[in-house]
Amino acid sequence: MLIRISVLFLLCFVMTPARAQAEKQQPNILFILTDQWRAQSIGYAGNEQVKTPNIDELARSSVNFKNAVSGCPVCCPFRGSLMTGQRPLTHGVFLNDVQLPAKSVTIAEVMNQAGYETGFIGKWHLDGRGRTAFTPPERRQGFEFWRALECTHNYNNSFYYADSPERKTWEGYDAFAQTRVARQFIRTQSKAGQPFLLVMSYGSPHNPYHTAPPEYQSMYEPQNIRLRPNVPKDQQAAAKKELAGYYAHCSALDDCVGDLLATLKETGVDQNTIVVFTSDHGDMLHSHGQIRKQKPWDESLRVPMLFRLNGTEHAQGRTVDAPINSEDLMPTLLGLCEVKIPASVEGLDFSGYLRGGENPSDGATVITCPAPFGEWQRSRGGKEYRGLRTTRYTYVRDLKGPWLLYDNHADPFQQRNLCNEPSAATVQAELNALLNKKLAAQGDQFLPGKKYIAKFGYQVDPKTGTVPYTN
Repeated sequence: MLIRISVLFLLCFVMTPARAQAEKQQPNILFILTDQWRAQSIGYAGNEQVKTPNIDELARSSVNFKNAVSGCPVCCPFRGSLMTGQRPLTHGVFLNDVQLPAKSVTIAEVMNQAGYETGFIGKWHLDGRGRTAFTPPERRQGFEFWRALECTHNYNNSFYYADSPERKTWEGYDAFAQTRVARQFIRTQSKAGQPFLLVMSYGSPHNPYHTAPPEYQSMYEPQNIRLRPNVPKDQQAAAKKELAGYYAHCSALDDCVGDLLATLKETGVDQNTIVVFTSDHGDMLHSHGQIRKQKPWDESLRVPMLFRLNGTEHAQGRTVDAPINSEDLMPTLLGLCEVKIPASVEGLDFSGYLRGGENPSDGATVITCPAPFGEWQRSRGGKEYRGLRTTRYTYVRDLKGPWLLYDNHADPFQQRNLCNEPSAATVQAELNALLNKKLAAQGDQFLPGKKYIAKFGYQVDPKTGTVPYTN
C-alpha cells in the first residue's frame, strides 16, 4: 500500500509540469493601429509638445523599435503586409483601394486555426469595392468579430458594419466609440477564457487635422508649435496650424490607448496580453516642403513601434535599433505566440530578438514606392524608388540611379543629401551593393510602375495614378 501511494505521488510530480504546460493559455494580442502617426510626433520619442502620457507609460514597459519603418509608406500596402507577412509586390496591394486577394494566408486565418478568437474594429481598407461598401464575412480575411468600414476620415459622422449590410453609426468622435466596443470585446473574451487577437484600427491622426473633440483642440495653439528645422519658411504657418490639429488627434487617441490598457488590467488579462502600438505610415507635415506619405524621408517612412510582451517580460522597457518592416509584424506576432509561421510569409520573425536573442536582420531593410499615386502623383514630383533604411543611413535610388543618401546620425533632419558626393563614395557603394543584393533576393527587378499595374490588372487614372473609388 505504501509503495502504491509513493508511485502515485511520483507520477503526479512527474506529470504536473506537462499538465501545467498543456493548460497554459496562449497569450492574447491587442494590436493598436493608428493612421498616419509619424514616429517623431510622440512624447516617448522626445517630442515634449504633444501630450501622450498613456502611450509614454506603455513605452516604459515595452520594446521600442526606434528604426521601425513602413516599407511602402501608404495605407493599403502596409495593411496588406500586416495581414500576410508579405511585401507589396507579392500580395499585390501596392496602391490604395484594391482588394487583398482572397487566396492570401492571413494572420487572422492562422490564429483562428490556433484556437484564437479574432476581432477587427475600425478602418479596414483592404476590400477594394468602394470605401463605404459592406464587407461580407467571406471577404474579411478570417476576422470573426467585425465592427469595421473600408475607409472614412469623417471622424464625427462615421459609420460601420457588423454582420449585416445595415449601416450603424459610431456615436460622436468615432475613436471613442470604437474604443468602447474594443473594451467590451476584451471583457467578453476575458470571461470566455479563449485567447484573442484584436486589431483596433483607428482612422486618426490622418487629416483632416481639425476635427478632434474641442477639448483636445484647445490643448494646442498654432503659434506655440515648434517645427522641425527642415520645414521651409514659406510653409511654416501652414505647418503650425496643421500640427496643432494633428497633435489634438494624437492626444485623443492617447486617452483611447489608456482606456484599453486599463481594461486589460481591470479584467486581469494584462499579464497575458501582448500589446503592439504602431501606425501604417507617417506624415511629412511640410518637412522638406512635402505633405502626407509615400515619400522616402523619415517623417513619412518611420512609424512608432512598441511591443509590450506578456507576463513578467513586460516589466521593464528597452529601446532597440534594429530596423523592422511592415512584413515582419505577422511572423513576429506568430513567433511570440508559438504559432507556426506559414511558408507564404516573407517577413522576419523578431520574437527571439524581442526576448533578448539575436537580431534576425542584417541591420538594413528595403523601402519602396512601386507606383506613385494620389497625393504624390507624378505632376507633384512622385516617382518610383527603391532604397534602404539602416540603423544609420537612408539610401534611395529612382529609375535614373542614386537619388538620396543621408547619414541619419550626423544629420537627423536629413538636410544634407550626400548622394554622389566624393566624401560619401565608399558608403554609397556599399549601400548600393547591399540594395542590389536584397532586391535580387526578393525577386524585385525595379521596373517602372506601369509594368506592375499591368501585371496585376489594375485600372488607374492616367493623371493621378490612383485606382478610382467611390465614397
